[in-house]
Order: sequence, then C-alpha cells, then structure tokens
Amino acid sequence: MGPLLSASHAIDVLNRWVSRLAVWAVLLACVVSAGNAAVRYLVSYSSNSWLEVQWYLFTVIVMLGAGYTLHRNEHVRVDLVYGNLPSRARLWVDVFGLVLFLGPAMAMLAWMTWPFFLDSWQRQESSSNAGGLLRWPVKLILPIGFALIFLQGISELIKRVAALIGTAPDEVELVAEYVRPEQ
Repeated sequence: MGPLLSASHAIDVLNRWVSRLAVWAVLLACVVSAGNAAVRYLVSYSSNSWLEVQWYLFTVIVMLGAGYTLHRNEHVRVDLVYGNLPSRARLWVDVFGLVLFLGPAMAMLAWMTWPFFLDSWQRQESSSNAGGLLRWPVKLILPIGFALIFLQGISELIKRVAALIGTAPDEVELVAEYVRPEQ
C-alpha cells in the first residue's frame, strides 16, 4: 500500500497546486467584472470579450477547483444518512460511490470532452459575438478538470481502502481529516 499512498499524496499535491490557479481566477474574475461594470457606466463602453473572459474564468474556477474540493471533502452531499453512520461504514459508502459513480462518470466526461476541445482547436473556433474570443482554451479546461477530478477520486479511493485494511492512519482520523478544515 506504501507506493499507492505515495501516489495518492502526489495527486493531492497536484490538485492543491492546481486549485491555487482557481483561487487566483476568483480574484481575477472579480477584478474583470468590476472593471467591466465601471467602464460601462463611467465611459459608456463595453466589450463582449470582457464578458467572455468572465465566463472563461468561471470555468477555470469550477473545473480546476473541483478536484481539490473533493480532496477536502467539501463537495455537495445529501448527508441525511452518511453523517450518522459509523466511520467504517462511511468509508465503505465512499468506496462504492467512488468506484461506481465518480470514477466512471469523470473518465467518461474527460474522454468525451477531449474531441470537443480538439475540434475547436483544429478549427480555431471563436465566439460568434462581436469581439468574441477563441473557444478552444476554455474547452481545454473541461477534459483537464474532469481528469483532475478522476485522479482525485483515485487518491480518495486509495486512502479509504488503506484505512479499511488498516495500513493507513487510524480510520477515524482519516474520516475526521475530511470533516474538519486543514490546519
């Protein structure tokens, strides 16, 4: 399990690093949004490209931040039953969810969005709006984001299986790590 846990740690580090791009994209989206509004109202000038930049930044925020959100266990979950289960049962629920749902869905979405990006890149597709931007850069974010979520799912699976077989830190601490914020 040692090499797998090392791989899991490397995936966690990768998603933590990539999530920093998402954090900076939040700040940049706010600046672009405020700047666009200020220019529009102060000098009566607007550009569709600034609106598209905001949309592209929102894509970066969601797709590049989702893997780290999964790592932190901050994703949306209906917690009516899960939170009341013992820690070992929660580990099993997570294993089944990762294997049966998250893994296949993210693999399929990454696979399906890659040709979507390639077609856009080969045609140098651009927005039909006046002043619109190239579309392929934002379409590239989709397969990258889905692949990062898939990788994080593998990392989470490794950690939960290690906890179930007793080769990871105490399973209660492992689950608690995902419930409380990092220090």
